[in-house]
Amino acid sequence: MKTILFTVFLVWIAVLGQAKDYRIRSAKELEALVLAPGDRVLMEEGDWKDQKIVFKGNGSKTRPIVLMAANPGKTLLTGSSSLVIDGTWLLVDGLSFANGFISAGDVIGFSDNSSFCRLTNTAVVDYNPADEKVDYRWVSLRGSRNRVDHCFFKGKRHQGVTLIVWLSEKPNYHQIDHNYFGPRPELGRNGGETIRIGTSTWSFHDSFTIVEENIFEHCDGELEAVSNKSCRNIIRNNLFYECKATLTLRHGNHSEVSGNFFLGNGKPKTGGVRIIGEDHLVQGNYFQDLTGTSVSAAISVMAGLPNPILTSHWQVKNAVIQDNLILNCTEPFAIAAGYNPGRYLPALNTVFAKNIIMANQSPLKWYDEKVSVLFEDNLIFSNSYSGTPEKGFVLKNEALKKMANGLYLKPGQRAFKPFWEISKIGPGWAKLNTSFPIL
Repeated sequence: MKTILFTVFLVWIAVLGQAKDYRIRSAKELEALVLAPGDRVLMEEGDWKDQKIVFKGNGSKTRPIVLMAANPGKTLLTGSSSLVIDGTWLLVDGLSFANGFISAGDVIGFSDNSSFCRLTNTAVVDYNPADEKVDYRWVSLRGSRNRVDHCFFKGKRHQGVTLIVWLSEKPNYHQIDHNYFGPRPELGRNGGETIRIGTSTWSFHDSFTIVEENIFEHCDGELEAVSNKSCRNIIRNNLFYECKATLTLRHGNHSEVSGNFFLGNGKPKTGGVRIIGEDHLVQGNYFQDLTGTSVSAAISVMAGLPNPILTSHWQVKNAVIQDNLILNCTEPFAIAAGYNPGRYLPALNTVFAKNIIMANQSPLKWYDEKVSVLFEDNLIFSNSYSGTPEKGFVLKNEALKKMANGLYLKPGQRAFKPFWEISKIGPGWAKLNTSFPIL
């Protein structure tokens, strides 16, 4: 008898644990489903117009609940369609938003209660209203430990951030990786960031968001392509290709910018990294042929405002800028950028060490000569340098080695392939540009 009961129990467990596949044709059909861990919902191929999709459920690490295009890239969300991801261990895969717009809010939103959810292999392209002053986001990351990866975003020409991370009292630990952020034209005012991590009013809260191995091509919406407005984030190993907008540590402290590539190709006003706040680390980055100056220099340390409020430019303290490679840039290092009679607090305890610069004149541009910076073990490579290098710089009358792809090598560095030549970026179904020539 015990054996029979045990067998019945095992069968019952197996039945309960059996995942199901559902095929749907509308948001209403999704709403009617009661989803369990391991279930998959396949969205039929075709034009899904004006669909308000709410994806709810609670999966598990080994058995997430999946909402996916039956044919990746062929489920087209158009009109005023939008998506909310609300639950745990939910996976959205293979959708495409195009030929539409919304009036406010988010095209794709992770809810406050979401955690361990993922948006992948999805595109939002030219999802714009006729009025460019209409303000909404394409993706909003709320909740905790959510991920946006291998997606494609292109052509946002209206007000509002392309992808934003919202903060709460607890760190969120989001991950944004292997996405392709295509051209974003100049908006002509603030509010045109491609990624923003936090807001000014929450900027002293920890986020621990990681942004890595993304491509930013011609992201020119405003001065800031990536705007860091929170603490303890890592922005590493991304490509900024011919971008006028910069990677800006705008608010918050203790963030790291490492291993990123900034390729300007001599295009007007192309910029690099802008530093504001305390205890930031900028190391191992690659800057080439950038023409920006002052706040758009290859590396810019800002002057600070006295008695700042949360929206102000806070004083730079304890910035470490080291092991960067800066090549043929108009202003390799701008010191006290943005200085004026009302914004005059000097950066304190700034270290600029072990950087390698290829230039024919001083790599330093002083916007306030009273600022004190520790320069140590920096190298300048040039065959026609004008003047005498400053203290902390050694002149090398030789050239750096150049690889076939146009990237230069540090002395003793072996040839390598950058991440965009070896990793898949953007949706697997999209035919995206993977060639980024260095002119």
